[in-house]
Amino acid sequence: MTCVRKSAVVGVGLVLAAAVTAGCSGTGSGAGGGSSSASTSSTGSAPNAAPTETNPPGDIPDNQAYVAFQPSTGFTGFTVKVPEGWARTVQGTTTVFTDKLNRVQISAVSAPAAPTTGSVTNTVVPRLRSQVTKFANPKVTVVKRKSGSAVLLTYQGDSAPDPVTGKVVRDAFERYAFYKQGHEVDLTLSGPVNADNVDPWRIVSDSFGWR
Repeated sequence: MTCVRKSAVVGVGLVLAAAVTAGCSGTGSGAGGGSSSASTSSTGSAPNAAPTETNPPGDIPDNQAYVAFQPSTGFTGFTVKVPEGWARTVQGTTTVFTDKLNRVQISAVSAPAAPTTGSVTNTVVPRLRSQVTKFANPKVTVVKRKSGSAVLLTYQGDSAPDPVTGKVVRDAFERYAFYKQGHEVDLTLSGPVNADNVDPWRIVSDSFGWR
C-alpha cells in the first residue's frame, strides 16, 4: 500500500510538472504569437497617406479664386482678374503676378494705332525672339474676348533658371494685345507646356475690361 501511495504521489507530481511546463511553454508561445501577429498587422496596414498629386507641374487648381486688379500708376483705365494670393511685383508700368511655375504679366503703353496681326508679327515677334531663350512656334491671330477683339500671340520659350535649383522649364505663352483710344494693354500668361491651364487663362483674359 505504501508503494501504491508513493506511486500515486509521484504520478500526480509528474502530471503537475507537465502541466506547469506546458503552461509556461504555452504562455511563451502565445506571447510570441501575439507579438508576431501585431507586427504582421502593423506591417500589412499602410498608414493613411496624402493622395498622390496627379496634375502635371504648373496646373492651376480648379478651386483657384480670382480678384480684380487695377493699376495705381500709369494708365489706370482698365481692370483684369488675377489669381488670388499670387506674389506681385511692379516695375514701371508693368505688373507681374507669379506662383510656382505660372506667371501673369500686365503692361500698359501708349500707342498711336491698334495692333494688328501684321504689326505683332513684324515688331513683337522679332523682339521676343531676341529676349526669350529658345523662342519658338509663334502664331498670331485675332480673338474675341468679352471686352472686344484682341491680337493673340502664342509661342514657346525657356523660363529663367530657378534661383535655387537652376532648373529651366519649357513654357507656353499667350500674349493678348488689347487696344482703346491710344492705349494698349498687353496681357501675357505663361506656364509649363504640359500644364492644363486653358480654363484659368480664359478666366483671366475674359475678365479684361476698359473703365
